[in-house]
Amino acid sequence: AVRFANGRLQRPDSLRFTVYRNQDAAHPRKRHRRILVSETERLCYVGHNFGSKVPKCTSLCRYFVGVLDKNSGQMEVYNAEIFNMQPLLSGGRYWEPQLLGCFVLLVPALFPWHGARMIPSLVHAEQDRCFNVCFCLMQMDLCIEAFGTSKQKRALSSRRMNAVGSDVVSTAVTKAAANVIDAKGVTALVQDMAQDDVQNISAFLPPCHGDADRLEHVYEFEDILSPMEYEALRVPAATLASVTAEEMAKRAEEKSHCSFVLEELKFLPTDERSRDHKARCLWFLDTLIKFSHLKVIKKKYPMGPECPHIITRKLMKNFTSLTYNNGSIQNLISASMKAKITAYVIALALHINNFQTDLTVLQNDMKLSESKILDIAKALRLRVSKAKGAPGLESDQNHKLGTLSLPLPTQKAPEGQRKRKKIS
Repeated sequence: AVRFANGRLQRPDSLRFTVYRNQDAAHPRKRHRRILVSETERLCYVGHNFGSKVPKCTSLCRYFVGVLDKNSGQMEVYNAEIFNMQPLLSGGRYWEPQLLGCFVLLVPALFPWHGARMIPSLVHAEQDRCFNVCFCLMQMDLCIEAFGTSKQKRALSSRRMNAVGSDVVSTAVTKAAANVIDAKGVTALVQDMAQDDVQNISAFLPPCHGDADRLEHVYEFEDILSPMEYEALRVPAATLASVTAEEMAKRAEEKSHCSFVLEELKFLPTDERSRDHKARCLWFLDTLIKFSHLKVIKKKYPMGPECPHIITRKLMKNFTSLTYNNGSIQNLISASMKAKITAYVIALALHINNFQTDLTVLQNDMKLSESKILDIAKALRLRVSKAKGAPGLESDQNHKLGTLSLPLPTQKAPEGQRKRKKIS
């Protein structure tokens, strides 16, 4: 059963109807979808039994059609559906993409209807207008404006805002670059780029006070550990402060701490206050190194329940970056965050070791390449020299020693990739 949205037809007997059904007969909902098409001398009509434009009355009641046999006087009753026939306006704003035969012709893969074919009058109209795919996409945008969901309309608006011609952008960039070069000169631009590189590096380093008159003020201890964080380390670091020789041998065998911490535990001060201070620093340095070995933080307490909450919050806030994956936000230790952790580890090691530390030991503990840790040490404005490692350490020859001294060396931007050595 049909009804026409724009009134009654004068000659309904002259109409012919064509029904299309969805190809997906296995889908419990799609297999019942139908499209009904009709054509008059002046207009084409399309109706469907799915979508937002279907009258609500079709879902609230059932319809039947009775066929009366005049000879026997009996009537057969059949299930029926009401189709609200809408005029199909070629080139207008009232197109719905899932109903139009022209879209079946132009983009057939999007509309898998059985027996789909173009209505003859519509074919001639489209041929006369010389529609192409670009015009088709423009009409689809108009359809989204008129009939699309809120999500589709937001996507259309975003696409239109970001749609800028590549030739326009290229011309504008070329012109702007030429103006900047003419105004500043090539030498000034190279200097600006080097300064920008230095600033980008500084974002991952502890705050540096280059005008300090004492070594302990170049990288302030409070910039690495705040007073509240330092106080929170009193309980977990107490076990390190009271460690015995037997316990230390057991921890070294189990490798429960990194090599740097195990070596420094051998030289804890006898003074109680100094011993406690060094134990707190070593505990936090060991935690930083272990934290750097993680990749994606999946647990609420990644360093265990014994780690104070304020320290866990510091690690998550300052040394992880947020990423979106599989519908959820995760904390990720990226390569830049690992470089930042390395910089703070070196700065803390300088405070522990009287502003001189073995970079090779830290490199092995953090599983870094030598070039990487040397680049970070130079960014921290340390003087790097060769030294012999402590007895008992792996590869005790050719260690790199980082020393903080005043005046600080001039900070330079990284030179990029190192030149490869020629193989003779």
